[in-house]
Amino acid sequence: MTEPATGAIGAVLDRTEPEERTEPAWGAVVSLALGVFGLVTAEFLPASLLTRLAQDLGVSEGAAGQAVTATAVVGAIAAPTMAIITKRLDRRLVMWILSVLLIVSNLVAAFASSLTMLLLARVALGVALGGFWSMSAAMALRLVPMRLMPRAMSIILTGVSVATVTAAPVGAYVGDIWGWRTAFMIAAVVGALALLVQLATLPSLPPTTVASFRTLIAVLKRPMIRVALLVVLLVASGQFAGFTYVRPFLETVPVLPIATISLVLLAYGIGGFFGNFAGAFLAERNLKMAVGLAPLLIALSAVALLVLGASPIAAAAAVTAWGFAFGAVPVGLQTWLVRAAPDQAESAGGLMVATFQVAIALGAIVGGLLVDHAGVASAFAYGAVATLLAALVTFAMGPKRAE
Repeated sequence: MTEPATGAIGAVLDRTEPEERTEPAWGAVVSLALGVFGLVTAEFLPASLLTRLAQDLGVSEGAAGQAVTATAVVGAIAAPTMAIITKRLDRRLVMWILSVLLIVSNLVAAFASSLTMLLLARVALGVALGGFWSMSAAMALRLVPMRLMPRAMSIILTGVSVATVTAAPVGAYVGDIWGWRTAFMIAAVVGALALLVQLATLPSLPPTTVASFRTLIAVLKRPMIRVALLVVLLVASGQFAGFTYVRPFLETVPVLPIATISLVLLAYGIGGFFGNFAGAFLAERNLKMAVGLAPLLIALSAVALLVLGASPIAAAAAVTAWGFAFGAVPVGLQTWLVRAAPDQAESAGGLMVATFQVAIALGAIVGGLLVDHAGVASAFAYGAVATLLAALVTFAMGPKRAE
């Protein structure tokens, strides 16, 4: 547990700590994993359906691609504000509402007759995505004992891993056979199944604190929160500046055929799936090592691609290791933030999601500029430097012990 607190924060902790569960509510945790799976699946669908979607709506692929941008921007805004907007509501009810919003978003997208209608659907998804992500760690904290927090986050993040591996290829296949609207209909069914499980398993969770914008600022002033957010910024910007361009790298350096590249990217996804569990295993034992080793392995993987990437075997191994490392990142960082602010876990989660979204945009901009002016290798070099800095910051200033 954390060190004893004083003042107003201490009063909150005194009020909330006796409610910590002695028995984990694993069914409820699994329901959150299903919700995350539905959200990430819906988030990734436009990328795999873009060509047909754009043709059907009579817009350019670039314009249709703004469906992804809309979700990310709204998610970044919704994440830190959701706890404030819903501060008086039972957290169970909030999750139900967000899941309903996920279902409605997919249904509106499935029946969209214009780009405006599609963008409105994706705005709704952004609200659901940002809100769900920002509150999932705080929910997990109340569903399991603190010592099992990494394991609970690993289960929840399994939904991300599975969606990452399956959403794009399944969406592309369904879109090709039955049309892009059917893919969104299936995503709506997935959301409905998640909601049913949540209705059956989530216990009543009245709000324990009243969030406000002043709360966000107060949480942001905590030194360990600032360090954690710096690590998030470095890791995510390095990841998305570098790995975004892994396909052109594999096409031009080891000169792999498209079929082999698909297998390598599948290996990346599978590596992330197992990395998620490995990150949880290590976080339960040594949180600093869990958070620090993951970006260090990303940096080493990027360097391996730069140095040994001409070898198809070395390139495939490096990409797989990269996936494994990035899969371990979220569970460690989520656990760190919740333990740094157990009394304001929702606000801490919101700040993390917002920072992550900003870092994705920053990484995409920096990576694009580097690729255009200095080649793909420069984007990998930036990714290696940024993630190495994240590892060094963690080892120097990260959590002192697995609390």
